[in-house]
Amino acid sequence: MQQITNHLPTAELQALDAAYHMHPFSTQDDLAQSGVRIITSAKGVMLRDSEGEEILDAMAGLWCVNIGYGRDELAEVAARQMRELPYYNTFFKTSHVPVIALSAKLAELAPGNLNHVFFAGSGSEANDTNLRMVRTYWAEKGKPNKQIVISRWNAYHGSSVGSGSLGGMKGIHAQGGLPIPGIEHIDQPNWWAEGGDMSPEDFGLERARQLERKIDELGEDNVAAFIAEPVQGAGGVIVAPETYWPEVMRICRERDILFIADEVICGFGRTGQWFGSQTLDLTPDIMTIAKGLSSGYQPIGGSIVSDEIAAVIGATEFNHGYTYSGHPVASAVALENLRILEEEKIVDRVREETGPYLKEKFEALVDHPMVGEAKIVGMMGSIALTPDKGARAAFAADAGTVGYMVRERCFANNLVMRHVGDRMIISPPLVISKGEIDVLIDRAVQSLDEGMKAVKDAGLWASA
Repeated sequence: MQQITNHLPTAELQALDAAYHMHPFSTQDDLAQSGVRIITSAKGVMLRDSEGEEILDAMAGLWCVNIGYGRDELAEVAARQMRELPYYNTFFKTSHVPVIALSAKLAELAPGNLNHVFFAGSGSEANDTNLRMVRTYWAEKGKPNKQIVISRWNAYHGSSVGSGSLGGMKGIHAQGGLPIPGIEHIDQPNWWAEGGDMSPEDFGLERARQLERKIDELGEDNVAAFIAEPVQGAGGVIVAPETYWPEVMRICRERDILFIADEVICGFGRTGQWFGSQTLDLTPDIMTIAKGLSSGYQPIGGSIVSDEIAAVIGATEFNHGYTYSGHPVASAVALENLRILEEEKIVDRVREETGPYLKEKFEALVDHPMVGEAKIVGMMGSIALTPDKGARAAFAADAGTVGYMVRERCFANNLVMRHVGDRMIISPPLVISKGEIDVLIDRAVQSLDEGMKAVKDAGLWASA
């Protein structure tokens, strides 16, 4: 049996990685020069690297390891399913028990009339599905011109050609000829960075009404859907002002525009409810799911769609699908993951106990001299770094320079805390304890202190 070994010296592993492995969202030459950190094992909220260091993973991998690392139950379910039915497709009038059971469970958990699931292998694939599905829906309804999907700048909906176009990350759009036609963008509801002299309430209404103006500009008969994350994740954990979402919901309903809630990050307990749409009182027609669906133990994603959309799509042949749509092993693992979340009351604990505790500790970071804003919903939060809190000033250095310096101090202090520009973000496993939250905050404060010193020593403590 082929063995995968973790006992090679770190330098040798780094050299092999640099020689043969191409990393996502990375400059390969820089990685080859600095050397990657080799993660060899994990348990709960802690990672262990090839040097024996223990690292608190405040990002739950990529926002996904909701039940924490090392749950033997998921490994046992995967092994059992592999022995029984390792693979079969859901094309050609066939199905299998794991995908049927998972579909029924998701229909039970999802809010409102979201009772039907089209499976994919990831959130990117699911958003590609959504793009085709909403256009097909309107065509079958006799409105083939309703093709355009509106999204937001700085949103993240994946990095494939379709999903990368749906997102509003200009770095993604700069490569590969994106965005594709038929996708438009409006501004994000980021009051801290873009609110100017407006109150958060007025700013929220202004940004929501950009959607209405964009629909008027394009023509209601040409717009299929609006897609948005309940809380923007990879864009920096951007929490919209309270006035934003009620106005967006009004506009979508009055203008006959479908609303797609991208729940890839917010779903499965991250916000203290099963879905971010429940936390923020949203009524989507489609929800994109992935990540926490299996806690990252298996690649799986999907679209949970309304009764109305399912009925219309179900009356025609939808010429779309993936080899791994509803993969039996991934479905079985996802179902076991949902069982653990539910039976161990992990989502309830986030909402009632650990989430409020983390909120109190995290929001107190605003007392740090370099932190101007601390926003958190459930188990996803961000802080804005600034040299001048009162002015909500950006640093004079290129955006992300200071954030990167703080992130490097976090990593040196065995804390995985990402930066998005000059915002620092967290999204820990939902099983994090109060004691582990204390460790997270202590390491974050230490890293902020060290980062601020490094910024000042480099002569970068200046407002733009």
